Amino acid sequence: MTPPPDAPAAGRAPAGDVDPAGNLDPAVLRFVLTRAWRWLVPAAAALAAALVAAARGDVRSPHVGQKLIAIVGALGFLVLALAATLTLANQVRQLTQPRLSAAHAGVLRLAIVLGGGVTSLLVTLGLLSVPIGQLILGGALTGVVFGIAGQQTLANLFAGIVLLAAHPFRVGDRVQLRAGALGGAIEGRVVEIGLAYVRVDAAEGLLAIPNSQALSAVVGPAAPEQGADTGTR
Repeated sequence: MTPPPDAPAAGRAPAGDVDPAGNLDPAVLRFVLTRAWRWLVPAAAALAAALVAAARGDVRSPHVGQKLIAIVGALGFLVLALAATLTLANQVRQLTQPRLSAAHAGVLRLAIVLGGGVTSLLVTLGLLSVPIGQLILGGALTGVVFGIAGQQTLANLFAGIVLLAAHPFRVGDRVQLRAGALGGAIEGRVVEIGLAYVRVDAAEGLLAIPNSQALSAVVGPAAPEQGADTGTR
């Protein structure tokens, strides 16, 4: 008995199916190959500047030349490393935004910028022979002060990250948020989940709800829109 003419041949995947070998999307591969040099070049230059400053320079040396090499090399490393970090973060956001939401891509970009910026600053301080331990202690105390002053902002930021990770609702969902801090219940369609606010298109208009209040609210499906399920008479 012969197989139907439209049946795929044995051992051959149908056209348009996902590659079982798990190969990269050609568009992603093309994006990486054509734009990776934009952050690889400054990253390599930053590494070279750091090596020169560490091998040839010394801030504590009595020779002016060695001091100058150390300072110029450290500052050059900082500028080039920050440029490479920002370029990489922007490319990652452009690559992931079509596959993730804009908010998720923004969080990923922010994480790369913060991680790369802190690492670049610590390496620069090390090249300049600055006591990093004392700076970390002073920075921790300063962070506590600023954390207390910006407690609400930090609460919204971390709540936004939790909302993006836990997915109690997604962009486009019709939801009902109920909490005492919201003054009752809010019904509408979620149009954006940002790092500070959740924006809901409600009957009153476009409402910006702080992430901390949205995270602490009871979330449920909203009532069907009027006329959506009226049926036929």
